[in-house]
Amino acid sequence: MARSASFKKKLNLLDLTFLGVGSIVGSGWLFAAQGAAVYAGPTAWLAWVITAIAFILIGLTYAELGGMLPRAGGFVRYPNYTHGSLTGYLTGFIAMLAYSSVSGVEVEAVRGYASRWLPGLATDSGGPSFWGYILEIALLVLFFLLNYWSVNVFGKVNSVVTMFKFLVPLVTLVILLLNFHSGNYSVDGASPGGLKGVMQAVALSGIAFAFLGWRQAVDFGSEAKNPQRHIPLAIILSIVISALLYIALQLVYIGAVPPEVLAKAGGWANLKFDQAPYAELATSLGMLWLANLLYVDAVISPSGTGNIYVSGTTRVLFAWAKTGLFYSLFGKIDRRTGIPRGALWLSVVLAIAWILPENYSVWSGLVGAVTGATVLTYVCGPISIASLRRTSPDLPRPFRLPAVSVIAPLAFIAGSFIIYWGGWNNNRILIGLSLASLILYFAFMDRDKEWHHKLKTEWRAGIWLITYYIFMMVMSYLGSFGPLKHPVIPYGWDLLAVAAGSLIVYYWAVASALPQPVIDSDEEEDVEVKAVNA
Repeated sequence: MARSASFKKKLNLLDLTFLGVGSIVGSGWLFAAQGAAVYAGPTAWLAWVITAIAFILIGLTYAELGGMLPRAGGFVRYPNYTHGSLTGYLTGFIAMLAYSSVSGVEVEAVRGYASRWLPGLATDSGGPSFWGYILEIALLVLFFLLNYWSVNVFGKVNSVVTMFKFLVPLVTLVILLLNFHSGNYSVDGASPGGLKGVMQAVALSGIAFAFLGWRQAVDFGSEAKNPQRHIPLAIILSIVISALLYIALQLVYIGAVPPEVLAKAGGWANLKFDQAPYAELATSLGMLWLANLLYVDAVISPSGTGNIYVSGTTRVLFAWAKTGLFYSLFGKIDRRTGIPRGALWLSVVLAIAWILPENYSVWSGLVGAVTGATVLTYVCGPISIASLRRTSPDLPRPFRLPAVSVIAPLAFIAGSFIIYWGGWNNNRILIGLSLASLILYFAFMDRDKEWHHKLKTEWRAGIWLITYYIFMMVMSYLGSFGPLKHPVIPYGWDLLAVAAGSLIVYYWAVASALPQPVIDSDEEEDVEVKAVNA
């Protein structure tokens, strides 16, 4: 009998943690502090705290799932295990959009900073020129090649790059602290400011985007040496370490802006450090050496994150194919390298496609859409963990989340808030595309001769997700974060409505889980799915 191809278990706790930290500390730290200051002014640090708490809650649910069922692209597969093909398909589709776009964000950040040295990379409006596009595509091809040979090479290269990526923000933090002006914290002028400004900063300035990378420990679960122990630890460590760094950076960024620059701008909303915030701030302070160091880091840091996400997208596409809801070609692993090379080819093609539309060719144009799409995949985790506690209580759980009955619904509400704060323009595109893609779902499922007999069960287990998508899209239009000048649901009441509606959907979804989860493996020849706790 032929030996099945499988992933190579090469990654230790340090590798997994650095995958998370390396993904989190990408272009987000270079841009988000400035954007948050525009929305929220001196209270921008609160947006980082809120986001960190939200992702810690969500991450804790995946810590149990990842330790219990370490699977490549686990975010796509867990909803399929607990709620069947409809939920699995929709999660897979939105995950494909979310993951494949991040590399585009990162190479755009590299191109944007590099254009300060090479003006020919940018147009007059700041978008990529012809040569700018060439640079972005060349970087994506380089990421493809680094991932093509083996996960061991990829993991070690990433660990080295992450050390550098973490060192530069620390140096920046210390230097800006020495140029701190406490009076900046009494300056107003943010737009919209207040708590609403903090909420918009979470979703739209790049703060939530900056934290998205913690998921890498889950996606690379099949390649971990000791997944049951290391995945939960890597998730928690990557979020906490990055959160402490980000909050400190935001606090010193607010304090380091020269008071005369802030006064000339007339407040935070008109502060013009748009293209390279930290580097431009360092220049205004007369520290050209720090500005140059930041320009170098602005090439290395996003490049490291983009490299990780090309690999992460590959695992997601592989996972989607393993569910039977995507082309089987992308679920095959190269026997020699342990890499799903077909999925890797598609991941780089999708990343290139994301950077081509004009409205997504600048960093700020992409970040809101990426954040919304990614969190739409995250919200299934709290539901999957609660469902498995109910249907499969005896499954071995190396990490057992305490107070899951409180943490899981709070995590679901937190994810819903981030999606809602992203606004109507992002949600109508992401949710609209997902619902329209159900045509493909029927096409894939129609190949399964048994599916027609399972139709009622599959839809009963998954219709909650379609309802949730529609609910979030309606709230995005009617609420205070929507396009209406006079919202139907005013500020405050809309937040209460989102929380209440999310709770209803959460308990409905948990009650709708399959009586028995259907769990597969990553072995290429192990194509049969098996019921757990039959």
